[in-house]
Amino acid sequence: MTPASALSYGVVEGWEQLPTGYAHRDVAGVAIDAEDRVFLICRGDHPIITYDRKGNFLGSWGEGQFTLRTHGITVAPDGTLYCSDDGNHTVRRFTPQGKLLMTLGTMNTPSDTGYDGKNTATVARAGGPFNRPTNLAVSPRGDLYVSDGYGNCRVHLFSPTGELKRSWGVPGQGPGEFFLPHGIAVAADGRVFVCDRENDRIQIFSPDGEYLAEWTDTRRPTHVVFDGQGRAYVSELWWQPGQTSRRYGPAGEIRSGRVSVYDRDGRVLARWGGPDPVAAGSFAAPHGIGVDSHGDVYVSEVTWTFAGSRGHVPESCHTFQKFALKS
Repeated sequence: MTPASALSYGVVEGWEQLPTGYAHRDVAGVAIDAEDRVFLICRGDHPIITYDRKGNFLGSWGEGQFTLRTHGITVAPDGTLYCSDDGNHTVRRFTPQGKLLMTLGTMNTPSDTGYDGKNTATVARAGGPFNRPTNLAVSPRGDLYVSDGYGNCRVHLFSPTGELKRSWGVPGQGPGEFFLPHGIAVAADGRVFVCDRENDRIQIFSPDGEYLAEWTDTRRPTHVVFDGQGRAYVSELWWQPGQTSRRYGPAGEIRSGRVSVYDRDGRVLARWGGPDPVAAGSFAAPHGIGVDSHGDVYVSEVTWTFAGSRGHVPESCHTFQKFALKS
């Protein structure tokens, strides 16, 4: 295994063998199961797409069951899939073949937070589950943590059977406050890591929601996952010209989208993503991330929503990439 101090990755061009007639301008999330099968959640005609580790297409499902605002996907220890859809305000649990098992939230019924439906900055108060939820994480003891972000400012903790146990978070920039909680993961020791996207930080909490610390060497973090050795993998959006970061100020020159790998204490072990968002190995809109049992990294991008529709990249730009860990 590559020493932790010398992690290096290379893009695997042509890995994904997307069937003829299929397309995905946005891949909102990616998750890897115990067999190293790769599950994509997409915004398009085929919402859930599955590959084996070599990129061979295994199938798709979910047609007609999701909005065009699919957001995140998580594989639970039992192999079931949690799929978040901020367009209908739910997180749903499915079998790997697409059978619905459980729904968190009330379909098409957002909670009352003052959100105007467009601008996350209009969230005036904390609300219950959900108003445009973003991602879900499963803790080692089976509890479910949901980041409720675009129209809310909260993390919700559910029992394994879907009973709401507690919620935390209010609008703001202080400890335990959020401005678009976007990605979430639970470490092996039970600590909860939340990508506080528009505050350019990752906040860390106890299993019960007590603020512990934060990592600030990050930029618009969208999602975080852990590998078996406790390393954290984070996808990070770029600040576009004309935008202003609360931490970094006016964007000025383009700050590239990137991926960062951290050790348990938040030290950077690897980081990549160049200034040309179209180039292989660089990023147009990193939005979801996964890591397989070999240490290879998979990055999904909402390329059309974030960059293509705004004229920053051509429609031919990548929306999903695999990176192999170099030995």
